[in-house]
Amino acid sequence: MKKIPIIIAREYLTRVRKRSFLVMTFLGPILMAAMIIIPVLIATMEGQPKKIGVLDETGLFAGKFTNEQNLTFVDITTDLAAAKKLLTDSGYYALLYIPRTSGTVPTNGYIYSMKQPSLIVTGTIRNVMKKEDEQLKLAASGVNEDILKSIKTTINLTSFKIDKSGKETKSFTEVSMIVGWAGGFLIYMFIFLYGTQVLRGVIEEKSNRIVEVIVSSVKPFQLMLGKIVGIALVGLTQFLLWVMLTAGIVFAFSAVYGGQMTGSGGREMLITEQNRLLPPNEAEQGGESAMASLNVAWEAVNSVNYPLVLGFFLFFFLGGYLLYAALFASVGAAVDNESDTQQFMLPITIPLILGLIMISYVINNPDSPAVFWLSIIPFTSPIIMMARIPFGVPYADMILSVILLIAGFLATTWMAGKIYRTGILMYGKKVNYKELWKWLRYKT
Repeated sequence: MKKIPIIIAREYLTRVRKRSFLVMTFLGPILMAAMIIIPVLIATMEGQPKKIGVLDETGLFAGKFTNEQNLTFVDITTDLAAAKKLLTDSGYYALLYIPRTSGTVPTNGYIYSMKQPSLIVTGTIRNVMKKEDEQLKLAASGVNEDILKSIKTTINLTSFKIDKSGKETKSFTEVSMIVGWAGGFLIYMFIFLYGTQVLRGVIEEKSNRIVEVIVSSVKPFQLMLGKIVGIALVGLTQFLLWVMLTAGIVFAFSAVYGGQMTGSGGREMLITEQNRLLPPNEAEQGGESAMASLNVAWEAVNSVNYPLVLGFFLFFFLGGYLLYAALFASVGAAVDNESDTQQFMLPITIPLILGLIMISYVINNPDSPAVFWLSIIPFTSPIIMMARIPFGVPYADMILSVILLIAGFLATTWMAGKIYRTGILMYGKKVNYKELWKWLRYKT
């Protein structure tokens, strides 16, 4: 057993020195940080000022389109043909044409532009016309607008979880869904990513006859275990570097641009952009509601027990990987090339794919009997339990899942070791399930 650390070090150092490892280690955090930073930058960018001409034949919208940040509305009194020329001759971004209508309320508008109009522009125009049309209809019906506003009600639901001791904690289902889905998907991705590395590494050493030299000094089981653990450490190293580098990039960005994002100017900009897409009667109170929404969003993000989630993520990543890596290693030892692995890979990958498919069901029914069983069966528990944990899982369920996963890893490693020991030095023979069963029954 003293040779296993040497094999682990070899597998680990060989892979962390590869250019592909270094590229993905640094490229991954940049991409993940970009997913957080870019939407914030886009939301706070002022954009290019836009001048919009308004040709209103009805005369009902005179003075209704007020200038906003980066949007300037100019009334035009010419005919439509002459107004269209302004798009090219006078640098107008768009032309809004409201034709005369036979009815009392104009409901049609036409936007002419050299480019596809942005959502901000169409949303602002639509909201102004909608508000004016509603006021005209209310006036025609004799209904007071203030009465209509007073009957509109917003329902706010706040959920709390109560434990057996009676302690109440605020819960946010949406955040739990996102964390659960992301955790389960990442477990699935990492198991496949590093499990296939074990498979390809075994096939490569076997096809190059390198393994014949190695097994002259170490036992096949030691070689298999060292390879599995070494690649596991590679995956753990890469994951921890991703977390630290991503957090560092986001923190540095916040330190440099945090004042612009959270200062009064930044808040006003964010609120203005948000209010443009709201109906006018809601946009009037947009400042306070937007700040309240930001506070609720921050509270929701902090509601997750991140140390618990991260700790179990690392365990289920390692446990799930070790279980499946042993199976991948046995498949690699049983075949001569990667094309022959398909018949053996299907039974191995079905539980993983089932776990990925069931994530949506888990986040909607985290306490159902089917989810309970899937979260303790070792072949599906890494994905399913990771999706359950953000919703709160009884400690008994988590302990049972951990014990069974460890037992499953030991059992699959023992079975894979028997297959690996026989198949690693066998060449030129097409192996089937009957042959594998014979290898499992061999006595050492």
